[in-house]
Amino acid sequence: MWRQATFAAKAIDTSDKAAFYRDLAAQLKALLDGESDSIANAANTAALIFQMVPDLNWAGFYFLASDEELVLGPFQGKPACVRIAVGKGVCGTAVQLGTSMLIKDVHDFPGHIACDADSRSELVVLLEDDEGVFGVLDLDSPLPGRFDKEDQAGIETLAAIYAAASSFED
Repeated sequence: MWRQATFAAKAIDTSDKAAFYRDLAAQLKALLDGESDSIANAANTAALIFQMVPDLNWAGFYFLASDEELVLGPFQGKPACVRIAVGKGVCGTAVQLGTSMLIKDVHDFPGHIACDADSRSELVVLLEDDEGVFGVLDLDSPLPGRFDKEDQAGIETLAAIYAAASSFED
């Protein structure tokens, strides 16, 4: 069914992170409402996060193409690494360990994959559905220590909203 885009992101006060992420989650739900296409939803989710979350230089998705490899999905920012082995870099390590990864300084992370040399901190959260992990939502910042536990909780909520809204049928 064709539907016309009528969504417009509204500015959100960033002084209270918990309130910021609650408001951002509400905007994401409104943006994805009625759309189930996983690629379209990933593209709009990445765009909204990149537009609204301060101090990012990259926001996007990697999806599991197999048990051994993540492949680049929709994103905002500079061109990125296309394939990441599970267990490699921050994204692949998050999948291997089955947990979100909050990295204060990527230069201190053994095996970091530098797709953008300007990135200094990274937040990777898992994308999960009833069948398990199917990818990650990855955020990079040029600022060391940009992300904290409040950011992690907020982005995990956004990832869950994306996963719940999207259909992954072939």
